[in-house]
Amino acid sequence: MAQAWRCSGLRWSADGPVLVWDGGRHSVLTWGKRVAFAVAEGGVRSCVGARGHRCPLGAEVPARSTGARCEECARLDRAHSVAADTLADDPRPYRVYLAWFGPGMVKVGITVAVRGPVRLLEQGAVCFSWLGTGPLMAARRTEELLRAALRVPDRIPYADKRAVRAVLPAGEGERAAELAELHGQAAGLDGWPESLSREPFRPVDHVGVFGLAGTPAAVGAVGELLAGGAVCGELVAAAGPDLHLVPAEGDGAVVLDTRLLTGWELVPGDGRAFDVPVRELKRKEKGQEKTGRQDGLF
Repeated sequence: MAQAWRCSGLRWSADGPVLVWDGGRHSVLTWGKRVAFAVAEGGVRSCVGARGHRCPLGAEVPARSTGARCEECARLDRAHSVAADTLADDPRPYRVYLAWFGPGMVKVGITVAVRGPVRLLEQGAVCFSWLGTGPLMAARRTEELLRAALRVPDRIPYADKRAVRAVLPAGEGERAAELAELHGQAAGLDGWPESLSREPFRPVDHVGVFGLAGTPAAVGAVGELLAGGAVCGELVAAAGPDLHLVPAEGDGAVVLDTRLLTGWELVPGDGRAFDVPVRELKRKEKGQEKTGRQDGLF
């Protein structure tokens, strides 16, 4: 029987995307690389635990879950996160950013400064700009200011991000235009925390990093993995947790959310056809994008 591996997830660095495996092994992903694996026959998807600890229940989790955690482990994992506001005394500096994912899709968020732009790569931000740097609670108050005054959300569903990738503007200037306008509006607001050091508008574009320019449009997305199922295709792009794969028998790319891999035992899939459930990807057509205008409350 072939050796089985468990995937810990996709990580981003300055060199691009890397698949990380339990035990510390890394698989560097490059465009044109053939990605092929199968789910072990008779396998079940197990909870990955929380904060480096195994799930005490060894619970089985749904195949369609992107978290791969049981209810108890998910609660423990979130209880020690910045998103849950349980680390208010964190002394590290944080940065506030505006991230653009496509026309009409801008979000505000924060990330610990030492991570640099990695958080933006993990989210699949097509382009972004920093707003400022300061203590955690000052960064959080700035985030809340933009949500309240400019109606900028702090979350955008991954399904929406995927749907708009095929209709991104061709030029970096076009992709940054909406960010520039919103950054200017944010700079004019009253109520910025004094302890937050503001930053000028300097857009960073990720289309080249993600490999999205000139690649086959995505036509489907993997809905779930199944025991005995296989995935095989040429890697043409990646954004956030998503790999864009072109199967040998397909005309377009299929998006694989790598968060679906965690919790499964995976084995080599050489010679196998793409035989996991794939749902049609609902893409936005030209002219159907959101206008991108986000009116302020005052």
